[in-house]
Amino acid sequence: MRRSGGTRRVFGLVLALLLVAPPAVQATPPGDRPLPGYTVDNPPLPPARVGGLPSRVLQGVHEHAAYTVEVPPRWNGRLVMWAHGYRGASTVLTVDPPGYGLRQRLLDQGFAWAASSYYANGYDVRAGVESTHDLAVRAQRLIGRAKGVLVAGVSMGGHVIGRSLEQYPRFYDGALPLCGVLGDQELFDFFLDYNLVAQALSGVRAWPPPADYLDAVVPRIQAELGLTGTPNERGRQLVDITVNRSGGPRPGGEQAFRHWKDFLFGLGAASSGEGLAADPGQVATNALTRYTPNTPVDVDRAVRRVLPENLRARLTPSLTEVPRIAGRPTAPVLSLHDLGDLFVPFSMEQLYERDVHRNGRGHLLAQRAIRAVEHCEFSPVEVGTAWDDLVRWVDTGREPAGDVVSDPAVVAAPDYGCRFSDPAAYSAPNGTRRLFPPC
Repeated sequence: MRRSGGTRRVFGLVLALLLVAPPAVQATPPGDRPLPGYTVDNPPLPPARVGGLPSRVLQGVHEHAAYTVEVPPRWNGRLVMWAHGYRGASTVLTVDPPGYGLRQRLLDQGFAWAASSYYANGYDVRAGVESTHDLAVRAQRLIGRAKGVLVAGVSMGGHVIGRSLEQYPRFYDGALPLCGVLGDQELFDFFLDYNLVAQALSGVRAWPPPADYLDAVVPRIQAELGLTGTPNERGRQLVDITVNRSGGPRPGGEQAFRHWKDFLFGLGAASSGEGLAADPGQVATNALTRYTPNTPVDVDRAVRRVLPENLRARLTPSLTEVPRIAGRPTAPVLSLHDLGDLFVPFSMEQLYERDVHRNGRGHLLAQRAIRAVEHCEFSPVEVGTAWDDLVRWVDTGREPAGDVVSDPAVVAAPDYGCRFSDPAAYSAPNGTRRLFPPC
């Protein structure tokens, strides 16, 4: 049968549309599988022994995230969520049990715990907030309704915790952020500051950073400032500005700079990934920052001013990969932070304390300084003591002791951080405790 000219034109149009139409978007897999591009590595976790009896371990994938749940033989009916830290650009989803001896401590005390891989890696706080909450709900379907849910975690997990308390108000009964990014987006301002100030002081301008920034530019900056040995006058100004921007003069400030000075240049290198989770520096800015000391070089005048590349992500109150924390916790928060940590600096605690008190919720926050320089360098005693104090606070309403974090005179005292630092950790054969004078 002959086709009419009109029919041929219709067929031709359909064929053309098929040839130019974009490929169909890959369907989202079922929730018991990871998202496209990710795989899961969650090997069987051997049960712990609790009072001579084995725990019960459940593992699987829920809402595209791998998980582990562990229940003691005599469960007290309460659940603890563990929020892990930054995973980098890995496409493998993994699960961490609670660290610092906390896994066994929780089980011995009768708590069940659950930990999620999150459904995505990178600096994706949204994934952490959503996956941790989803797993808390899922875990209660698996083991029974909990009498209460608490949350603990490290590093980026602290960002997850701070936002979770606001995203799901009154869902969690208490929180233990360790070395947490409680100052949210201002962490990336700090990384930006370090690199831009070093460039301004050295006279070596390289922003945005070129591909050879670490290999060709940074060595020139280091040489100009004397950072490979004893800093010169301009290098000394970088030391002082970095100490001030990371929490102010305090025990271990100088030692912290020496420990972290090279690493911080790597955080200013050009991103190799796409999207906010791969390049959280998109939210960073120093547009309104004032630097101290501002002499011998007038850094306030000489430094390059950078606006957020992703202004919407910087300003939105919505839950994003790098969200804001308003400072409105709805449950007790007890935090630990190393004084010399410059990967997630002590200033994160000061920023969070400022916001919490501004919102009239200071009665829900206690903070403790630990005399160490590495990131998340805590002893089991320090974490275990903080955990016990948090539980007591949740159960009785009596706020535990903490450190003052925002009074410069207090923070600068030679014995600051001694009160809650484990004395035995000072004698440990490894770690950075001996960079501090003994308490």
